[in-house]
Amino acid sequence: MQSLIHGFLVSGGLIVAIGAQNAFVLKQGLLKQHVFAVALICFLCDVILFNLGVLGLGSFISEHQMASITLAFVGAGFLFIYALRAWRSAYRGNSSLQISTENPQQHLLKTILMTLSITLLNPHVYLDTVVIIGGVAGTLVLSEKIWFLLGAVLASGSWFFGLAYGSALLIPLFKKPITWRILDFVIGIIMLMIAWGLYQYGMGLLAS
Repeated sequence: MQSLIHGFLVSGGLIVAIGAQNAFVLKQGLLKQHVFAVALICFLCDVILFNLGVLGLGSFISEHQMASITLAFVGAGFLFIYALRAWRSAYRGNSSLQISTENPQQHLLKTILMTLSITLLNPHVYLDTVVIIGGVAGTLVLSEKIWFLLGAVLASGSWFFGLAYGSALLIPLFKKPITWRILDFVIGIIMLMIAWGLYQYGMGLLAS
């Protein structure tokens, strides 16, 4: 259960971070255009990449100590930067979401292609799902990886479907910088805690 919660928090902290993908999901939800298809595509992409990271790259990392040490420190560094950027955004309070509701209904195929492009052409998605998720999972045994993966998948599904279908209620809040400031502050705390855990794990391997 601890690994499931860990996976949920790691995945959730990375997914919730402000980005083009979340803005697109929010927009489609507000416009009520192919909401299920958009949320499902984002979710399935995460599931595939999570599996690649946790069961593919994660397994390789766990079997090679130098790879484990490298990924632990690299992951900790990236997460530390994530935390600093989130706190900087929270301090400045200059993040808000501007969405127009005047867009005409888009064809389903065009919406699918746009969703795939926004999701898969963003290099950060691979950093988040394969490198960081895989790096964290590489510190776990196989049984813990399964629960960690399940937690990550649950976080992704909850976020994308909740965001898409709840956007009509959430948009007024997300237009306000104060909402993003609170969200960024919480994300920063979560990312820093995970970064510290990875750093300690890497130092432990070096000392062994």
